[in-house]
Amino acid sequence: MLSVETHEASPWPDALDWEARGAEAAAAALALTPFASLADAAPLVEIAIRLTDDAEVHALNRDFRGKDKPTNVLSFPQVQADLLETMANSDDGEILLGDIVLARETCAREAGEKGISLEDHATHLIVHGTLHLVGYDHMDDVSAATMEGLEVKALASLGLANPYDHQD
Repeated sequence: MLSVETHEASPWPDALDWEARGAEAAAAALALTPFASLADAAPLVEIAIRLTDDAEVHALNRDFRGKDKPTNVLSFPQVQADLLETMANSDDGEILLGDIVLARETCAREAGEKGISLEDHATHLIVHGTLHLVGYDHMDDVSAATMEGLEVKALASLGLANPYDHQD
């Protein structure tokens, strides 16, 4: 069973149930991958989402990625990609798939630049982060196109527009 816990560390819009939105976004992303069975696996499959500010994400980005600046989302997988296929059969009781961390100021600025709500942009980033947790990346054109295609499908299943429609 998939469990998504959301922790708000700084002011994020109160009008949205972030716990529910995070769970919907993570489930939508996971459903499109070869690891969809994790959502219904016997062990509890956990994803933690931290909604925080640029300062915390800046520190994490610096400390874990060597990039001394904030970014919109960070993902910290806890399961090696080559072990994911066997996880649905685990009898360990619970699997921590990983953590996703979003920076409010960066997300809000990007949402404004795109002309979309912070909630919709954050949802996209949770989908994006979930895909990273199960081994997807965007280090080259082919993997980026694959990941973007999955993001677009997951967001469409949530009733959200293609975030890549207006790219130059």
